[in-house]
Amino acid sequence: MVAVTGASSGIGAATAVACAEAGAKVALGARRTERIEELAARIKADGGEAMAVTVDIADEQQVSRFVDAICDRFGRIDALVNNAAHGGSGAFSQGPRGAWRPTVDTNVTGTILCTEAVLPVMQAQGSGHIVNVSSVSGHRALAGVGVYSATKHAVNGFTEALRQDLAGTGIRVTLIEPGTVLSEMTEKVLRERGTPPSATVPPRALADAIVFALTQPDSVNVAVMTVLPAADSRPW
Repeated sequence: MVAVTGASSGIGAATAVACAEAGAKVALGARRTERIEELAARIKADGGEAMAVTVDIADEQQVSRFVDAICDRFGRIDALVNNAAHGGSGAFSQGPRGAWRPTVDTNVTGTILCTEAVLPVMQAQGSGHIVNVSSVSGHRALAGVGVYSATKHAVNGFTEALRQDLAGTGIRVTLIEPGTVLSEMTEKVLRERGTPPSATVPPRALADAIVFALTQPDSVNVAVMTVLPAADSRPW
């Protein structure tokens, strides 16, 4: 059973489909109820098992309800994919005050809240897998996405510390670091920059990477995967 946040589009939606195709039951979490309900219906029509739960991961009570709903339906959570993210672009010095808060609330607080909520379930099971979707921006800050880069640096640090904390417990932790992804969140920025599709990673490629990490033997932990467009020559 795999729970995916940010499942209404992009990497999250692709991951839910890929996991269902691999035989997993999936729970789709996102704020856009109609989107995740439509995706759950498509997965069911293809023979999979899925449920949709509306959740804002920056809200602790909603996160608790999300996890409780999954446990009520499936009785366990084998994997959590912390994928929900908030972008943002433009020079920090030129932005309105407080515009950074949704990015921090979603990317950092939301990731931690979801992890905190699911850990007792996995600890009781004696098994589980937490996958945090970060970014290559977590390695090197880029002008125009300073707060986003800062949040991904935080996710990287949190994920590695968590992996060390949980080593040997049966709970594995994986960090996924995408390069530029062709997604709803990045589409506007990519158009403005004139970035060609060949310089982006399709969401399904990230989904397949996540499924690869999830399906390794229990004795193997894929700690970090960096997925880049083949045309990206930058030294990440």
